[in-house]
Amino acid sequence: MGLGVLVCGAPFSASAQSPAPSTSRQQTPTAHAAQNAAGSAPSQADQQASGVITGTVTDKEGALAVGAKVALTVDDQPAAREIMSGDNGDFSFANVPPGAFHLTVSAPGFDTQKYSGTLNPGQALLVPPVKLAVTGNVTDVKVGGSPEEIAQVEVKQELQQRILGFIPNFYVTYSTDPAPLFAKQKFYLAWKSVQDPITILGVAFLAGVYQAADVPGGYGQGAAGYGRRFGGAYGDVVVGTFIGSAILPSILHQDPRYFYLGPDYSTKKRLVHALNNAVIARNDRTKKWEPNYSGIIGSFASGAVSYAYIPASDRSTGMFLQESLVRVAESSVAGVLQEFVLRKFTSHVPKQSAVSTQP
Repeated sequence: MGLGVLVCGAPFSASAQSPAPSTSRQQTPTAHAAQNAAGSAPSQADQQASGVITGTVTDKEGALAVGAKVALTVDDQPAAREIMSGDNGDFSFANVPPGAFHLTVSAPGFDTQKYSGTLNPGQALLVPPVKLAVTGNVTDVKVGGSPEEIAQVEVKQELQQRILGFIPNFYVTYSTDPAPLFAKQKFYLAWKSVQDPITILGVAFLAGVYQAADVPGGYGQGAAGYGRRFGGAYGDVVVGTFIGSAILPSILHQDPRYFYLGPDYSTKKRLVHALNNAVIARNDRTKKWEPNYSGIIGSFASGAVSYAYIPASDRSTGMFLQESLVRVAESSVAGVLQEFVLRKFTSHVPKQSAVSTQP
């Protein structure tokens, strides 16, 4: 990361008009004192004008650090002010008196970083990015807070994960012991996934492939046929994602994500774990592995919904069963890709070890 930008706001200043020449050679003591007070007021205001200190916390790889503790100490104030870095790793202190200040940034599992500087009166100061380095061999980083707050922080991290830097890879966790997702986070993940521009572009490409192959044939050709294929394909994505990754997992208390195992385990164990992704899931309450009711039922439920809006001439019981089973098999294939291939191509992967919770 390069150095940040120092934005120096112009110090607050006020000017006083010079008193008009007196028509008398003498002034009363009261008038003279008032004139002196008026002349000195701008200087006092200039000295006392507070400013703002803002910045961003990242790790050494440039990933935004959410939930880091940032403490501000001003030389003439004994008590420190503390805040947590926000969703974008940002922090901001308002009403900071001018003078020397010190920032101390800390997070569990990272070395504490410090920054010192001087704030001018009325200045808006953007400090260089504070980069946290992982402490020694610590691999499991937890941010303090309620279980829902911890889950929200982890979801924010997962929403930064993209294959080759642009393809969404939200439904995989690399944490050694991820917090259980609440219904709120499951629906949020589903929504962010289906409305992502890359997801929509992928559906558009797939609709073009179907158009070229004339599948389903009942949709016809031309712009109208392509529009129907795009609508059908995008409907499959939306329905499948929300049923299998949000609605049923919320009802059945199951986690829809893939739990990355990693090279600390044998290839055989990793392969079995990846293939089982279609049929096992972790329970949110017990953190134990159980049959993946959400994924299996969700595959058939979303298949039934899509079956309802495809052309009648293309419907058949055999096709419905085939497509539903294909959805289940796709989960296993996705697990193998996540375990052995996609991690090395995914950006913003936390520098943490393999998952410790095993089926």
